Amino acid sequence: MKQSIRDRLDRLLDRLGELDRELVEADTARGMGRFLELSRERAEIEPIANLVRALHQAEADCATARELFADPEMRELGEAELAEGERRCAELEDTLQRSLLPRDPNDGRNLFLEIRAGTGGEEAALFAADLLRLYTRHAERQRWKVEIISANESGLGGYREVITRIAGAGAWSRLKFESGGHRVQRVPVTETQGRIHTSACTVAVMPEAEEFEALQINPADLRIDTFRASGAGGQHINKTDSAVRITHLPTGFVVECQAERSQHSNKARAMAVLAARLNDARVRERQASEAAARRGLIGSGDRSERIRTYNFPQGRVTDHRINLTLYRLDAVMDGDLDEIIDALVLEHQSAQLAALADEP
Repeated sequence: MKQSIRDRLDRLLDRLGELDRELVEADTARGMGRFLELSRERAEIEPIANLVRALHQAEADCATARELFADPEMRELGEAELAEGERRCAELEDTLQRSLLPRDPNDGRNLFLEIRAGTGGEEAALFAADLLRLYTRHAERQRWKVEIISANESGLGGYREVITRIAGAGAWSRLKFESGGHRVQRVPVTETQGRIHTSACTVAVMPEAEEFEALQINPADLRIDTFRASGAGGQHINKTDSAVRITHLPTGFVVECQAERSQHSNKARAMAVLAARLNDARVRERQASEAAARRGLIGSGDRSERIRTYNFPQGRVTDHRINLTLYRLDAVMDGDLDEIIDALVLEHQSAQLAALADEP
């Protein structure tokens, strides 16, 4: 472990001592807001401090084990204890370095997932439906809740566009690397001569904005239209203008929602999606201007970037960002994404660790 990282960890130990002193001071206790702020900071630092203390102890154990080498009768015991101590040190160093990685402030949020059919016509729309099923099944495995916000269906049961809300612990932190172009290679159901076609869909994953963020949208920037919902829903859905279309005039973003019978509910859902899109656009604009930040990402997340190919004739799926190929396409299409997601998270953390090691 680099000395600069050790120095940072030691500073955390010093800060923990400072926090303990501040928390017991009478003036701090009388200021409840400050007390809660310090308590939260202490709660974040304490687990790391415990790891630092464990590392110091493991290093002391290694030093004690080396002292046994001077006695021939104790040398074998010393070597065994040293090996165990060094293993423990390496394990703690890795855990500590990961604990210093910058946290994604959105990791605790729910998300909106958009799937849009791209090149490939009706086959691309059918692939969009397959991707929706993939993410829905994966969410079921994680016990997340999936709601369809809006859907534009194609003639053969596919989707030209579908927007879902996925809610549950870890949803954003696990799915945030799915944004980008997804390509499929297979024989379409519309193909009569058995030829393999290539089609594509675009996936966008956006963290759900907090309520106060959504309220910052200027009402003057919005055009809100209501219209009669289409599709199943009984007499009510065919007789009232419950569907809502919101256009954000400065950006041209358009969001529709007709999932609910209530116009008020549809408007609230559409506003939530719009807020997520606007926040997502701000983040991407900031990342585009911060080259150092972009180096810590898995790909750029650009909608035009091809991130994954699903090859049905060969039964394989390839993630091009990390050069990972799995020959278990059926399982992946059934929602078993853990191996891919784990590899993406590991690659992301490795890039962050490399950046941390380069810091002075």
